[in-house]
Order: sequence, then C-alpha cells, then structure tokens
Amino acid sequence: MKPSMDRYVSTISLYREDSDSSPEGSATRSSSKSRSYKRLSQLLNTFLEDKMVELGRQVRQVKAGHRCTLKGLLRFVPGMRKSSKAKGYDHLITDEERRYAIVRGESGWMTIPQGIPNCPPGLEYLTSIDQLLVHQKVELLEAFTGFETANKYTVKNTLGQKVYWAVEDTDCCTRNCCGPARPFDMKVLDFYQNEVLHFNRPLRCQSCCFPCCLQELEVSAPPGNVIGTVEQNWSIFTPQFSIKDTSGNTVLRIEGPFCTFSICGDVEFKVVTTNGDQVGKISKQWSGIAREMFTDADHFGINFPMDLDVRVKATLLGALFLIDYMFFEKKGNAEQDRPGML
Repeated sequence: MKPSMDRYVSTISLYREDSDSSPEGSATRSSSKSRSYKRLSQLLNTFLEDKMVELGRQVRQVKAGHRCTLKGLLRFVPGMRKSSKAKGYDHLITDEERRYAIVRGESGWMTIPQGIPNCPPGLEYLTSIDQLLVHQKVELLEAFTGFETANKYTVKNTLGQKVYWAVEDTDCCTRNCCGPARPFDMKVLDFYQNEVLHFNRPLRCQSCCFPCCLQELEVSAPPGNVIGTVEQNWSIFTPQFSIKDTSGNTVLRIEGPFCTFSICGDVEFKVVTTNGDQVGKISKQWSGIAREMFTDADHFGINFPMDLDVRVKATLLGALFLIDYMFFEKKGNAEQDRPGML
C-alpha cells in the first residue's frame, strides 16, 4: 500500500509532541527523540521511493514520445494524487495543453477537425459525424422531490467521446410554474467552455387546438447569428416538424409516432426530405425501468447523412431538445404523455 500524506503529518506531529513533553536534560527525551527520528526517516524514505517510481514511469512515457503536461507533473507534488481539476488546480492548465490533450485523444473529448472552410466556429465537430448520442444528467433533487431543476446534457459521438455540453438557462419560477411547456435558452458549450450553439424556445402552445401558436425553436451559431429554425406543423394525430434554413425554406421534415409513450422500447421520430424519403431519425432510447419511472433524465440518439450541412445538423440537434421538452419532460415526475396532439 502506498503511504499517504496523513501518515507523514501524524508522524511529524508525534515527533513534536515527544520533543515538547519530555523534560529537558533527561535520558527519556533523548531516547524518544531518537525513535521519532527513526520513524520519520523510514516514512520519508518510503515516500521518496514511491515518488521516484512514479517519476521514473513519467520519464519512460516521455522517452516513448508522450508529452509531459502540467496535469501529469502535479501528481508528484505531496498531497496531489487526485486530478488537478479535483484539487482546484484546473486553472493552471493552459489552453495549449487542453488543445494538445484533445488532439492526442487523452481528454475523453473528440478530436477537433482542422481546416474546415465556411463553417461556424465550434461546429467543426459535426462535419465528421453522422450520429450523436445525448444523455441527460440525473438530478437527485428533482427525482426525490419533483422540484424542477435546470436540465443538463452531454453530447457524445458513437465512440463515447464528448462533443458538447448543453445547459438549460432558465429561472426557478419559470421551470416550476410552466413545467415542460416552459420557454428556455439552451447553451451548448465546447471543451473550452465557449458557447458555440444557442437554442431559444419561446412560450407557445403545442396542442392542435391552437394552430396559430405552435412550438418553434431558433438555432444560433455563434450566439446572435441565426442559422436555422424548428417549427411545429399543425397535425391532429402525429407530431410534425419542419427544419428550415436561414431563408425560411424547409430543408427537412420530422414525423413522429401517434403514441410517444415509451414502454420498454425506443420511440422514433423519422427525419425525411421534402419528398418523403427517410434520411435519418431521432430516437428516444429506453434507459431502464427505474430511470424511466422515477426521473425524466432521458437518453437520445440522432442520425443524419454525413454530408449534410453542419448548420442543418445543428438545427436537428435543436429539434432533439425541443422534442425532449414537448414529449418526455415530466412535471413533478408525473407522466404527461397522451395519444395524438390534443
């Protein structure tokens, strides 16, 4: 077992107590001091040997061609066996080291594609992706009390590498008074905590009884520059959406099922062209009986053509979040689903 800093601190404290408690000039003090020195010396030797072994391992990695980063070097500082982020030293890691970690694939994040022309900053990831997985974080306060909290999501590729974070930006009163119908701003962040996408959903109706005030969501990249919109189409039986570009032209449509209640299976929304040919889908994936019954933290998947415009891909990602709030977000952990669009 590797020695911990607590053992070194306790031994030093014991040495001080032995030195202070023994009477001056006595043989007892000399004997106690000698034993404390011996214990302290043994532990320090063990500690240094342990650090030298770790340092040797790091040197071998450097010789093998791996880069030595500040995050790795912090492991050799006493009491810093945890990651620099866990210890509060994340601010010491520079952007260059973050970028190098992404390029080498050492951060758990997807590698940033380089040299993509005519692409909004931060959307380069989407050029080499034809499928995304979106996992909502489980909020324990919401699960146990029904008190609505801001939704948080992790967006990953098929390899499990992170692509984006998504965070809902709403106030407490809006979340708990309006429930799933609440208006929201959704910030999508990259590895550097830069906002690369912004989704805005105004307060509107979704029932077919109000055809003039149906749901819509605006997509901006970067924030303030609208690149597309998602608009709900009037329908009685099934959910229907239009994916529109900056000019307001419909480029894709989304067709949902008559019943969106998930019973031990996935719920699929087809992504089709204006001619009706299916080119992708948005799936609400079954995540287990406990998670489905007691939380509204859902798992989603989205497929689209690899060569699709990144702006349209980003708009489809916004459609996924809109579908989540409309059909799978619960109010007070109570299921709100019903057949059709009434």
